[in-house]
Amino acid sequence: QVQLVESGGGLVQAGGSLRLTCAASGRTFSSEAMGWFRQAPGKEREFVAAIVQSSGLTSYADSVKGRFTISRDSAKKTVYLQMNSLKPEDTAVYYCAADRNIDRVTAALGYWGQGTQVTVSS
Repeated sequence: QVQLVESGGGLVQAGGSLRLTCAASGRTFSSEAMGWFRQAPGKEREFVAAIVQSSGLTSYADSVKGRFTISRDSAKKTVYLQMNSLKPEDTAVYYCAADRNIDRVTAALGYWGQGTQVTVSS
């Protein structure tokens, strides 16, 4: 089992920045890759970014490339999502995800956090 706890959401104006944090506990092997998804009202959950703890390999959705950066602190089993140049369309509940490899994370097959709300005002 893996437990994921997100923090860092909030309200920000368009063009602003936020940093999300996700801390994992439990089985280390099952959280080798971690990432972020988001779900806006009335829409399906969508992939945002993912990272491999050991190598730092990353993957991003096209909609956030150049604006969002995912990073990790492997010793703390923690990942971060630095979100810059935020737009109103980035408004969503952001969920942390974890699994044993990045392909499973991007396929939304693994463990989930409880979510944190990000609201971007225009």
